[in-house]
Amino acid sequence: MALDLEYFDRMEALIPRGEVRTRFAPSPTGYMHVGNLRTALYTYLIARHAGGKFILRIEDTDQERLIEGAVDVIYKTLADCGLEHDEGPDVGGPVGPYIQTDRREIYQNYAELLIQKGGAYRCFCDEERLSALRNTGDGKRAVKYDGHCAHLTPEEINEKLKAGIPYVIRQRIPPEGVTAVSDVVFGEIAVENDELDDTILMKSDGLPTYNFANVIDDHLMGITHVVRGSEYLSSAPKYNLLYQAFGWEIPTYVHCAPVMRDAHHKMSKRRGDPSYEDLVEMGYLSQAILNYVALLGWSPRGEEEVFSLSQLIDVFDITGISKSPAIFDMEKLTYFNSLYLRAMSPEAFYKAAEPYMRQAVQTPSIDLRRIAPLLQPRCLQLTDIPERVDFFQSLPEYDVSLFVHKKSKSTLDSSLESLKTALPILRALTQWDTEAIHTALFGLVEQKAVKNSVILWPVRVAVSGKLTTPGGAVEICAILGKDETLKRIDFGVHKLEKNRF
Repeated sequence: MALDLEYFDRMEALIPRGEVRTRFAPSPTGYMHVGNLRTALYTYLIARHAGGKFILRIEDTDQERLIEGAVDVIYKTLADCGLEHDEGPDVGGPVGPYIQTDRREIYQNYAELLIQKGGAYRCFCDEERLSALRNTGDGKRAVKYDGHCAHLTPEEINEKLKAGIPYVIRQRIPPEGVTAVSDVVFGEIAVENDELDDTILMKSDGLPTYNFANVIDDHLMGITHVVRGSEYLSSAPKYNLLYQAFGWEIPTYVHCAPVMRDAHHKMSKRRGDPSYEDLVEMGYLSQAILNYVALLGWSPRGEEEVFSLSQLIDVFDITGISKSPAIFDMEKLTYFNSLYLRAMSPEAFYKAAEPYMRQAVQTPSIDLRRIAPLLQPRCLQLTDIPERVDFFQSLPEYDVSLFVHKKSKSTLDSSLESLKTALPILRALTQWDTEAIHTALFGLVEQKAVKNSVILWPVRVAVSGKLTTPGGAVEICAILGKDETLKRIDFGVHKLEKNRF
């Protein structure tokens, strides 16, 4: 096949140079798992820290794994997390297309160039021969391709092409020597070439494999730093051989150790581990998730752990990435989430919490804006909110044992007495607000010369039917309104009296 060498010159001329350029290149398989999000974040931080460009590329050549709508999930996740890409399928850029299936012709041209340079060859072996070859192994490790088609003469190749025999294009691995790989995280690695396989670069359907497409794309898009999982480290020598065969500069590799569920198991959606979307549905804030994910395998200098995205850009240093796997700790994420929830402005918290409050409280007379400030200091996850505020809608069934408070030495009898005493005082109030209720109840405390909880505990239980509540008795009574408060306290009195007989 005659090659248009000017085509390759034109492609080279388009490559952006002179700046740090990173890429996030997910496969659209349906969801964004935590490891993917971490890769996107580190890729983004490397670019932004250096004042460079962050590129989004969709790697969709594995057509069997594609899921409809998955690309939209990628866009939404990046947008929610504030990881704005400078170039990509949706925003364009100077080195598009940014979807691999739209670059089919590019891969085909470079595969032909690689054949001409001696770095690849056509393989016409059918499945029967390959299956027979695989069966020659001992079952302990994969059988390498035997290089049968690497030795075909030009005449034999032409005959097979004329006959229309399907073929793939394989990488030609040098039979001798050592290939070295330099990685920021794992250091220097050297692999004997005879340990490497002549893997497929272009499939018979004309689409590239990951091993080929990512090298072509990274070069033509001017990518300077490649961030990916450490599971790809074993393939890095093959990538380097491709770069060398083309005569291209090898980018800086940053291979990240996996995110683990525990010391022995990787996180896996199939095993029920949460994806980014799952975590959001569980009531975690995007900012908290992002902050925690940044620390899964990366250590900042100093003791500080809570960082905004802009702060992460300032402090991120790839030398802080660990080669040890990181264990995902839901309790630590929950802690981060609580910090972010408390740090939100009252208006921002209300906006985030309002849908969850509305799930449980539909009564128009209940002002959700008065409930939100009671929730914010104690909220761990947004999904905790409905269960914590549902008593504002209706009093739940509760057991009288809730009225017993050992610390204040409250008993069923003392609680009954407190409610009976508080009821007429509250009923007599002509003004119903927090200040008036506070004055009335604490005046009763002073009159009885008892601890605050002797009066306030039974009132809070009676109006909420819960052991723990956002806010105390005074705040709850004020929000419920006078009629509902008196109704619930009266019900508590009857409940306790009934228990005595």
